[in-house]
Amino acid sequence: MSHAWGYAPNNGPDKWADNFPIANGPRQSPIDIVPGEASYDAGLKPLNLKYDPSTCQDILNNGHSFQVTFLDDTDNSTLTDGPISGIYRLKQFHFHWGASDNRGSEHTVAGTKYPAELHLVHWNTKYPSFGEAASKPDGLAVVGVFLKIGDENANLQKLLDAFDAIKAKGKQTTFANFNPATLLPGCLDYWTYDGSLTTPPLLESVTWIVCKEPISVSSEQMAKFRSLLFSAEGEAECCMVDNYRPPQPLKGRAVRASFQ
Repeated sequence: MSHAWGYAPNNGPDKWADNFPIANGPRQSPIDIVPGEASYDAGLKPLNLKYDPSTCQDILNNGHSFQVTFLDDTDNSTLTDGPISGIYRLKQFHFHWGASDNRGSEHTVAGTKYPAELHLVHWNTKYPSFGEAASKPDGLAVVGVFLKIGDENANLQKLLDAFDAIKAKGKQTTFANFNPATLLPGCLDYWTYDGSLTTPPLLESVTWIVCKEPISVSSEQMAKFRSLLFSAEGEAECCMVDNYRPPQPLKGRAVRASFQ
């Protein structure tokens, strides 16, 4: 029996509430976004994402996903405007994906699942650090981008080319000069709602910004995601797949759209 959380039947999303009771809280993520039930809010500003590739530091397999980490001691890579006020700094981005192309995203749109979802995690600089912001109701802002099967994505390929070095849990390698803006869709129309981290400790601190338009990924590229391992070197190999939390109850929250 594994004591750490994960995505297996014995430690997966259905079990998280045992150790993290907030799993059943009022503003949990992800959700199913029903476009017809989202209200257009003319007051929502366009997203302003300003990323500096020189702040990109490394790529890591943390045993749940792979993440790319950024230097966040200055306002060089930031998110402003949109549904938030103040300056939020980029801390890291990571992905969630499925064992096959018909599932993998955390958010769904009218029940439709995408094969993967990118999360760009930012923290509110009115707090002294990411760690401190992570528990505040307005502490984090995460931009979610769906991946949809289509043409090969050359910008994504730069990430996939680093996978051989981070195949197993705990592996890390430098990853310099990557611009995460290249992973954003051409149109930044979005839905927004108040939610939570989608992994333990599931803190209810996230303003979610989910882009309407997906980016493309090829089936071959999706297969490469699944070559990563949940397991560490020397352990029985366990492919990293289905590392997503299913949609949670809306519990009366409003979902707003930046577009009509």
